[in-house]
Amino acid sequence: MNISTTQFIVNPGGKLHGTLRMPGDKSISHRAIMLGALAEGTTQVKGFLEGEDTLATLAAFRAMGVSIDRPTHGQVTIPGVGLHGLQVPSKPLYLGNSGTSMRLLSGLMAGQAFSVEMGGDASLSRRPMRRVTEPLTLMGARIETTEQGTPPLKIHGGQRLQGINYTMPIASAQLKSCLFLAGLYAEGTTCVTEPAPTRDHTERMLAGFGYTVKREGQRICLQRGGKLQAMSIDVPADISSAAFFMVGASIAQGSDILLKHVGINPTRTGVINILRQMGADIRLHNQRDVGGEPVADIRVCASPLHGIKIPQEQVPLAIDEFPVIFIAAACAEGKTVLTGAQELRVKESDRIQVMADGLQAVGIEAEPTPEGMVIQGGQMHGGIINSHGDHRIAMAFTIAALRAKETITIRDCANVATSFPNFVDLAQVAGIDINLKSQV
Repeated sequence: MNISTTQFIVNPGGKLHGTLRMPGDKSISHRAIMLGALAEGTTQVKGFLEGEDTLATLAAFRAMGVSIDRPTHGQVTIPGVGLHGLQVPSKPLYLGNSGTSMRLLSGLMAGQAFSVEMGGDASLSRRPMRRVTEPLTLMGARIETTEQGTPPLKIHGGQRLQGINYTMPIASAQLKSCLFLAGLYAEGTTCVTEPAPTRDHTERMLAGFGYTVKREGQRICLQRGGKLQAMSIDVPADISSAAFFMVGASIAQGSDILLKHVGINPTRTGVINILRQMGADIRLHNQRDVGGEPVADIRVCASPLHGIKIPQEQVPLAIDEFPVIFIAAACAEGKTVLTGAQELRVKESDRIQVMADGLQAVGIEAEPTPEGMVIQGGQMHGGIINSHGDHRIAMAFTIAALRAKETITIRDCANVATSFPNFVDLAQVAGIDINLKSQV
């Protein structure tokens, strides 16, 4: 399929209804493959996200000698090879569009006895990697990048890593996780201090695999010398995927949906907190703990929204959800202001600029700033949106059509499969009039 000619044609109006189950959490699915492969014994995973990003991680470990079969209905069996059982791949690891795969694997590969090269698609090849390569170099790793600090990465094996005390300059779960994976192979203790809380799936899962992780305030540490013992993992539904339907049900009059078994890890619930501050009617039911991760069923009913100044402490807790939060802001009464979110400029696209361009294209006042945006709520008309191959941009403007006056056409949508392979089907079931148009 030619990515550039895959389009969503979304007709205006509608409301969301029914009970939906989102795909498995992408962050947890990545980590389940990585830690399961390094464990001793066989790890069983259910609820695995069968998206292109997570399958890229799975393929990388298969290339390094881990006998993982392709998932069947979200179930994966991972025969672990232990911390020192990976084998040299026969060719460079290709990670597609997945920045998570590349950043986390950078830490893991830095501790191996063999060298490896990692690359990706055009989008991934533009994404900054110095944020992980520089602290890894401080630990003793040898990593080559382009002059711009972007992929491909060449990681030289056989280096003696040393644990470090590292204060992260930005709140990044990918950076934190990268350093902990390197820390599994580093002499002494590896400690990371966060400037603000970030998603803690890696720490929770390491503990689930029996590896000791210690936290004191914003400082988290682990020591080399432990082992990972195989476990069973039930991956909750991804709150980042649920966010699109939370916003859709909030903005479309008459909507009432129930989203089942959604992960509500407190380091990921910024989207719920922000939408509630805007006036959204979001209720959590059947809260429980599944394999160390809190989950709940989330009911969302339509409610009038108002603009807010988004609290900066919520930004890292909702960093992946801002494209669709911007759609909520466009449908809210008054002005919404986001600051402290410069990280959005180095995602799969420059999400600040691309979302501002898209909102302006459908008639909304949206002013991009270096680290955020100012959005004045108003009436959206139709238009043509260029998603720049960014899955979250494409899905966000699909939701926008619920409140648009005319059809919204979204270009360059094939990468939606990276995180949400059945998005179009679920959107149709929920009540969105969306059609997929592909031309070769």
